[in-house]
Amino acid sequence: MVEIEQSAAIDSSALSSESSWLELSAMSIIPGLIAGVDEVGRGALFGPVVAAAVILPACALSELIAVDIKDSKKLSSYRRTQLAQLISALAIDWRIGFASTAEIDQMNILQATLLAMKRAVQKLKVQPTICLVDGNQSIKNLLLPQQTIVKGDERSLSIAAASIVAKVWRDELVLRLAAKYPMYDLARNKGYGSQKHLLALRQYGPSPLHRKSFRPCQFEC
Repeated sequence: MVEIEQSAAIDSSALSSESSWLELSAMSIIPGLIAGVDEVGRGALFGPVVAAAVILPACALSELIAVDIKDSKKLSSYRRTQLAQLISALAIDWRIGFASTAEIDQMNILQATLLAMKRAVQKLKVQPTICLVDGNQSIKNLLLPQQTIVKGDERSLSIAAASIVAKVWRDELVLRLAAKYPMYDLARNKGYGSQKHLLALRQYGPSPLHRKSFRPCQFEC
């Protein structure tokens, strides 16, 4: 397979503070559909790394700006859920891809993250003209043009939408799994390394869904 990509990442710090969302400025000259791609759960100790690919119609951009869409990390859980429902309704297409804990342990978290992104894009039923990928790492062997954007979830409406959809989807998954592993306080920490989570790992050892390649999970009960 052949990878098609742009030559360099766009560093958001290089953009002027007055600049608008990329879809309304630098990317507005691109004809066709834009897919935003982002991941969530890269730093978690438990569960898969999850990515979303979202294609928004031009008519939805102003509506999302009006409801103050932003990077998912800057939103409350309730607000993320609201926006995820709106994005799902407005999007031309959106898909989720993930890489399992076993894949994370086998290939490392960076490669698993890129694999999750690739899977999300490949599930799209509508083919975009270009994929805007959050970060500075291109998706390997992706047969579509792509552009990496550093801190893209703060600059691209499509990437911000993908970050919200991915975060809500992963949080809901972890909440379902929390009942099976109550000792790790997953309902609160969503799989990240809170103090209670770390203490539980020391006391009980890792569950089958913990990332054994991550140092905090390398305890045996």
